[in-house]
Amino acid sequence: MSPQIATILGLVIMFVVATALPINMGAVAFALAFIIGGVWVGMDGKEVLGGFPGDLFLTLVGITYLFAIAQKNGTIDLLVHWAVKVVRGHIGAIPWVMFVVTAVLTAFGALGPAAVAIIGPVALRFAKQYRINPLLMGLLVIHGAQAGGFSPISVYGGITNKVVEKAGLDVTEMAVFLTSLGFNLMMAVICFCAFGGLTLLRRHELSLPEAGYAPVADQSSQRAFAIEGHGALVSAGGGTLSTNPLALQAVALTRDRLVTLVGLLGLGVAALIYNLNVGLVSITVAVALALISPSAQKGAVDGISWSTVLLISGVVTYVAVLEQAGAVDYIGNGVSSIGIPLLGALLVCYVGGIVSAFASSAAVLGATIPLAVPFLMQGHLGAAGVICALAVSSTIVDVSPFSTNGALVVASAAKDERESLFRRFLVYSALVVVLGPLLAWLLFVVPGWM
Repeated sequence: MSPQIATILGLVIMFVVATALPINMGAVAFALAFIIGGVWVGMDGKEVLGGFPGDLFLTLVGITYLFAIAQKNGTIDLLVHWAVKVVRGHIGAIPWVMFVVTAVLTAFGALGPAAVAIIGPVALRFAKQYRINPLLMGLLVIHGAQAGGFSPISVYGGITNKVVEKAGLDVTEMAVFLTSLGFNLMMAVICFCAFGGLTLLRRHELSLPEAGYAPVADQSSQRAFAIEGHGALVSAGGGTLSTNPLALQAVALTRDRLVTLVGLLGLGVAALIYNLNVGLVSITVAVALALISPSAQKGAVDGISWSTVLLISGVVTYVAVLEQAGAVDYIGNGVSSIGIPLLGALLVCYVGGIVSAFASSAAVLGATIPLAVPFLMQGHLGAAGVICALAVSSTIVDVSPFSTNGALVVASAAKDERESLFRRFLVYSALVVVLGPLLAWLLFVVPGWM
């Protein structure tokens, strides 16, 4: 059996075993990486571990550790309180606020994972607080990040434009950007309608008159009322807050919360403006907060999503073995050799979508666009349409829980929701992998052929 076939079969075995049995998929992936990498690919243990995603590991640990501290000292509750006041109680507007904010961040040059790492945890805690479907909230955050991801000054936009320019193709920068923006906006609307957004628009418990936001005379009694359980709800910080916005007035700005807000702002500046490593910055901020107030962070390490970290690290390590075996090139070369340009474009879109669901979208973009160049040179297909379809296909699947964005959202969910949210993300991403490239091909490639 060739190394390429062996690693592809191993991928299938990994999914079957982890789906049928209550075993962490990451643990299975590490075992298969060691066995298949050693027997069929000829890799030793050190080479297998060379594919371990150290950067992603540290990002997941650092972000979940930092936000675990923010939960415990009540900073997340404070942010939720402010968000409710900004939207004047209209909870249906919150998912769209998250979509717009992440889109703006990535459009102005932020890495998609950096924007998701900062906005995702707040969005998921807000969803927990106000009974918003966490799948809806997480998907709008990710689709927002992808919506702005191909602006001319963004990372994805820069990669795509350089590859296109090197290939000598006539594709404008704004065409790719607007295509991605429109496609992700369409997906966000579909998600909003399919996963409870219309119900949110009809909810009125927080759409109270202006008087509902007036100062409370006795905030301590109001807080006590919430804690006693009259309509109380487990909050993001592990305590209880009422769904009544009057109770939220009891959330005050303390020293620990102020310092935490400064730390979160520092993380945003460091990651979005100076492009510093998100994982290193987040864990540095978390340690600084722990030193300033040791008692406030007690037990925060338990809030790190270790099972998610194991799962993602194992799968990504196995994918590195798969790439080392040449399986990706094996599939890509087979696709590019097809003599039917229209079918070839569809298959390249699927190669980009499937591989990107497990690997870096930036790397996939740089690899799949050159695969399309041979049949684009034949002149039967519009270059702009094919490039736009490839760009969308290779990034729309970042909702996968095995990609950085999807993993960050799943890791940011409350403990009791992570497993179910992971499975729901897995189902949704599978649908996107199956239908996303096909839809992009129909919208952008087929019209250029006709």
